[in-house]
Amino acid sequence: MIKVLVVDDQVLIRAGLAALLRAAGLDVVGEAVDGEEAVRLAAERAPEVILMDISMPRLDGITAMERILAAAKGMPPKVLILTTFDLDEYVYNALRLGASGFLLKDTPPERIIAAIRTVAAGDVLLAPGITKRLIEAFIAPPAPAPSLDGLTVRETEVLRLVGQALSNKEIALRLSVSEGTIKTHLNRLMAKLGLTSRAQAVVLSYDCGLVKPAAR
Repeated sequence: MIKVLVVDDQVLIRAGLAALLRAAGLDVVGEAVDGEEAVRLAAERAPEVILMDISMPRLDGITAMERILAAAKGMPPKVLILTTFDLDEYVYNALRLGASGFLLKDTPPERIIAAIRTVAAGDVLLAPGITKRLIEAFIAPPAPAPSLDGLTVRETEVLRLVGQALSNKEIALRLSVSEGTIKTHLNRLMAKLGLTSRAQAVVLSYDCGLVKPAAR
């Protein structure tokens, strides 16, 4: 049973999400009203997935996520950002800092459940088109490129293809290897680069110039 922490300062949204998740057979290990309580409950109850609102009193969701991921021992939780708008610079920053994806607050219940199961399994959540559109809309000005010196040639190629929003299956077909081999390369390059989510790997591929934003 997947352990989930729900974080939102609006009681109706928080309670509604918790009830939905319990009805779907997920284990809601806590409900937090703000970022500070989220940090505390994440440390105490070790959720596998966190539904995290962005705008909250005392401590915002992105800062709370940073603290939770930094303090995590072993496998960090997967963080799904709850947002009102699908193209929001705060969402882009969240992806850069390690969020596993984002959900609109009007997402249908069955898709919320599917999203939680998807990220808990370590798979990509964001649809390729949405991921690419979001990153290309808010790509930061050129900055010193992160070093990829520790990656093998094949790992660098996998990172480039991940940045192009290809799935593991599509990358495997492109490189004529098994999907399991791609997962191994991806896990290794993420460990070497200190990444916690596939979405973060996509952002990094843009930051280091492996993938270029489309002309606007």
